[in-house]
Amino acid sequence: MAPLRRLCLCLCLPLLLPPPAAPAPTPAPVSRTDWAACRILSRDLSRLLATVKEPHSVLEEMQLSEEDPQNWPPRIHCSDACDPPTLDTNNTRCLHRILQVLQHYRDLLGSDIFREQPQPQLETTMDQLLGLVQQEHGHPPRHPMAPSATWSHQLLRHRALKRLRSFAAVMSRVFTHSASAR
Repeated sequence: MAPLRRLCLCLCLPLLLPPPAAPAPTPAPVSRTDWAACRILSRDLSRLLATVKEPHSVLEEMQLSEEDPQNWPPRIHCSDACDPPTLDTNNTRCLHRILQVLQHYRDLLGSDIFREQPQPQLETTMDQLLGLVQQEHGHPPRHPMAPSATWSHQLLRHRALKRLRSFAAVMSRVFTHSASAR
């Protein structure tokens, strides 16, 4: 009889105990990104890019095939969650992509293709933006770009500036929305 009583007690005891306390809600991650400062700097970057002139006017009118099968240089895609509804709830993936692209262009601005036509104001603004975005993701080092043939510098610079202008426009929209939402 004792084993039966123990079995009943083991089965009924959980019913007699009070229910466990609800787990404490986990706080949402706090974004330390200064969205307003990022908005201002991204607009400054777009303005600076608009003032950069091509040394040869024929390059300004040149249309290049921009497709790269290996997704390089990095750019913002729909899957990066930079759309307004997603930014309002979780901006980590979008900020990570922006960080990657900023690092790429910062490294490119310091490469040999810009040696003949340096862009110190663009580099400074890019470094300031990186400083704000990197607060969340650490401070990765510069990655030196592989040297390119001298004859290709003007064309590569043109492509880099064209892509950077497109990226800066999208990035500015992201930061404008996020600064307005906060």
